[in-house]
Amino acid sequence: MNQSAPGAHAEPPTAQGRERKQQLLDAAAALFAEHGYAKTRISDICSRAGVAKGLFYWYFPTKLDLFAELVRTMRRRLRQAQAAAFGDGDDAVTKIVRGAEASVLFMAEHANYFALVDVEKSDPAVAEVLSDGSGVYLADTLALVGEAQRAGQLPDVDPNLLAVGVLGTVSTFSNAWRAGRLDIDPDLLASHVGTWVRNALR
Repeated sequence: MNQSAPGAHAEPPTAQGRERKQQLLDAAAALFAEHGYAKTRISDICSRAGVAKGLFYWYFPTKLDLFAELVRTMRRRLRQAQAAAFGDGDDAVTKIVRGAEASVLFMAEHANYFALVDVEKSDPAVAEVLSDGSGVYLADTLALVGEAQRAGQLPDVDPNLLAVGVLGTVSTFSNAWRAGRLDIDPDLLASHVGTWVRNALR
């Protein structure tokens, strides 16, 4: 590969490079939330980030590539938040519950990003980016459901039914909170969702 090609240095080797790349991602996330993906120009992102336009193309060939990186970053951070919520010695059901609670809190903390995703997923190009790797959460939950079933903690039913139910609960409550249909503190909402999931899995 020609290492001087635009976008070739997607992973900056230096701390300064990583900082510049993150500045672009943060600026884009803010502008996407304010104006939408389609109306945000690359020049707007560079201006908000305080970097030259040429630097944008050093990391991202297109605006869609930047959006894809933002999606991957948020997906990784959400999984990290879920894992951080697990305690030593937690059984599989407890991990499912704590992961659901952590997801609700993360989605509330990053409400602008998830509201953006709700709006922009009607764009075919954006929808394709969002669908790429979206099965990660389902796979994570399925693995825990299977572990719990093998331990006799959950009924011997189709694990997909249980896993989809967990993800659907998190998504539905989080969407309702972002839309203002639930006037509740995020911590209380997360606790409620955790209790709901635990009871539903019995």
